[in-house]
Amino acid sequence: MKSKFILIIFYILITFNSNLLSNENKNINELKVGLLVPLSGAYSEVGRSLLYSLQLALEEINDKNLTIVPRDSGFNNKDKLDSAINDFRLSGINIIIGPTTYAEFDLVKKYKDLIFISPSNIDPEFSDNIISIGISLESQLLALINFLKKQKKTKTIVLYPDNEYLELIENELKNINFKNLKTFIYNPNPEILTGEIEILTNYTQRKKNLELRKKIFEDKEDAQSIKELERLEQLYTLGDVNFDSLIIIDFGNSLKSVLTSLVYTDINQENVLFTTINQWFDESIFYENTVKNIYYPSVNYKAFKKYNNKYFKKYEAYPNEISILTYDALGLIYYAWKKNGKINSINNFNFKNKINGKIGTFSFKNQKVTQELDIYKTENKKFIKF
Repeated sequence: MKSKFILIIFYILITFNSNLLSNENKNINELKVGLLVPLSGAYSEVGRSLLYSLQLALEEINDKNLTIVPRDSGFNNKDKLDSAINDFRLSGINIIIGPTTYAEFDLVKKYKDLIFISPSNIDPEFSDNIISIGISLESQLLALINFLKKQKKTKTIVLYPDNEYLELIENELKNINFKNLKTFIYNPNPEILTGEIEILTNYTQRKKNLELRKKIFEDKEDAQSIKELERLEQLYTLGDVNFDSLIIIDFGNSLKSVLTSLVYTDINQENVLFTTINQWFDESIFYENTVKNIYYPSVNYKAFKKYNNKYFKKYEAYPNEISILTYDALGLIYYAWKKNGKINSINNFNFKNKINGKIGTFSFKNQKVTQELDIYKTENKKFIKF
């Protein structure tokens, strides 16, 4: 029954016999959507991928009254960004996909007459004239906490690095206010990291426990003592850690360094669940042999794979991961336009019902965007939905 309340947009609602596209919208003439992305400079490949993604979405929507107007924002280039926005205004465009980074939000907030839909994941709340639809940290943490509850894990430690995202992470953890979470901040420098993880896991004491236990049986010659000593010789430490699950808020090589350090300290992976965030089905993690299974929240894998294959078939290259977000952004805009007959306010995106996109299910409530994410694990070089 729940599914009846979920509106399937994007590329399905586009059939014009849908009840959502009521007769009152027949007077809609045309919708121009701006695309504000770096088409020059260091991140031009990202910008082109977002543009190509929108071209795919346009083909699926197949409405001649909908057009995309791309403009180059450059990278960290205020003059180029302002020039692009002035072009949008002159073209009568008031709804824009972009900017791509949170750092540019302050530059576009002054344009109060325009609405920006950004793939950034930094701030899930409606911010003045900006809506971020990226996979927010809050959405990922809520998915993981729900997962750990179902696994009956009650002693969870959240690990995160002391870097430029420290304040953001700590604010999100405060907002979630989950009682059973403890935190551990580490230095991302690999030369320091291992020592800090040894402290977290009580590694030195657990090694001492093993040596003391072995000494008890070293001088004994009975069969039972010899067998026990042989068992102990196969171990690296003795004793359990004081947690049953980990949430590691990190990614890339830094994440791999944390995983390596955790396994080095001889954590029993049968008893401790390893979870993380920000994984876009990166297959390089298959070759990280240190961890048997790692769990993480993410977008719908089948839809993600289907989108990637369709993109590759058309452009003979794979898309940037966040391009699927701009694909969904256009669907959101199109749905809001058809539903309301126009788009003249950020409030046009306060939908009562949940919205299904390529990446999963969106909720737009109380001026805030959240995503309902699936949990996946890596196993035998495969991504498996849990």
